[in-house]
Amino acid sequence: MGRLGLLLSHRRPRLLSLRTTFAVSFAAVTAAVTVLVGVLSYSAAARLVRVDQESVFDQVVQDLRGEVRQHVMVPGDFSSSAPGHDLVRPARTDVQVLASDGAVVDPGRPGLPVTVADREVAAVAVAGQVVAHEDVGVGSDVYRVATVSLGGGRGAVQVAQEFSDTEDLLRALQRRTLILMAAVVVAAGLFGWWLARRITRRLVILTSAAEDVARTRRLGIQVPVTGYDEVGRLGRAFDRMLGRLAQSEEDQRRLVQDAGHELRTPLTSLRTNISLLRRIDELPPGTREELVADLGQEARELTDLVNELVDLAAGQSDSEPPQRVDLADIAEDVAGHARRRIGREIVVRASGDTTTDGRPGMLTRALSNLVENAAKFDRAGAAPIEIDIAGPTRPGTVRVEVLDRGPGVADTDLIRVFDRFYRAADARSLPGSGLGLSIVREVALAHGGAPFAFRRAGGGSVIGFTVGGGAAGGG
Repeated sequence: MGRLGLLLSHRRPRLLSLRTTFAVSFAAVTAAVTVLVGVLSYSAAARLVRVDQESVFDQVVQDLRGEVRQHVMVPGDFSSSAPGHDLVRPARTDVQVLASDGAVVDPGRPGLPVTVADREVAAVAVAGQVVAHEDVGVGSDVYRVATVSLGGGRGAVQVAQEFSDTEDLLRALQRRTLILMAAVVVAAGLFGWWLARRITRRLVILTSAAEDVARTRRLGIQVPVTGYDEVGRLGRAFDRMLGRLAQSEEDQRRLVQDAGHELRTPLTSLRTNISLLRRIDELPPGTREELVADLGQEARELTDLVNELVDLAAGQSDSEPPQRVDLADIAEDVAGHARRRIGREIVVRASGDTTTDGRPGMLTRALSNLVENAAKFDRAGAAPIEIDIAGPTRPGTVRVEVLDRGPGVADTDLIRVFDRFYRAADARSLPGSGLGLSIVREVALAHGGAPFAFRRAGGGSVIGFTVGGGAAGGG
């Protein structure tokens, strides 16, 4: 089966490239249009030439009929030596005169054949009677012949017009048309190949870049695509996509490294305490109580750290669909849960239009982290925790602030409080992992906003974020 598949794969025809497909399609369309236009043009021209020749011949015959009906004329009047004979001999018209018995009195040049019908017309008494003949062969040429009676049994005049030279002209026109069509098709194929190469050159660059990424797994490849058409837009979008993927990969790598570093400390402490459990019978009762308490505390901290890591990872790839939400309502829900959990007074103030497009789960998690952070650092609890929701500060933007009366954030820590696992020096003795505000930053960025923190006048901190309208599709 494997050998058969290999043979079939060798026999499978290679697919045409986009450049070849475009060039062939361009040439085929051009060829079809050229052939259609050429055939229609030749047909129209041939019909016009033939109709013109026929109308000229018919006019000659009508003029001759009118002449013999108005005047009594004899065969000698139409002799080639008689004056006025050129009245019925226009260009490419041959005239032959017949006597009353059908005999040729003045032969044409070339001589025309005389049929029984022609002889009968020469003997009739009525002037202007016509017998017409189509496609009469005279030598190697083809003529159209009309025999017009002179009346009174005086004979007849034969008028003939050559059509073979017209057909020769049309055949020459046909050959030239075919040559021109072939030249146009070849030129169209060459131009189509050049145009396809010009158009697909940047697509080839994009394809090479994609193949390099697939082969090397390096997302930092620069895509050298220019222009402002669809291909240029595709190149820039591909370049931005690679940049976002590289940033995402870097974020994941940094998250794993930071998480490994932070998990190492509680795990080491747990391992040390677990080793002491082997000698728990040798320890005094007070030490046993401290050991068990330490194990419980470390387990809780490890659990909290893992939960926050999960929340942070979920914040980066949340699949919750965005919807229209009211941040004031979310703040009231968060405040209600926090009051029951920590027993603190929490005040919610809202002003303006506080609705926006966002993911309610992510926004709830960010606001809860801000409230918990404020409660953790404002341990005295002398003043209520305040939540201010204001909107819009600018079109489509809502501002969320959580205010406390704690010791405040040092100026040196303000620019780093949203970094992962960062904890200020005076907060390292407090529970937590340093991920709460990092999650706030991720949620704000995912909603087109930004986090902020500053010292509050009169003591304490103001920490919050903005949410930009219509930007919740990312994340």
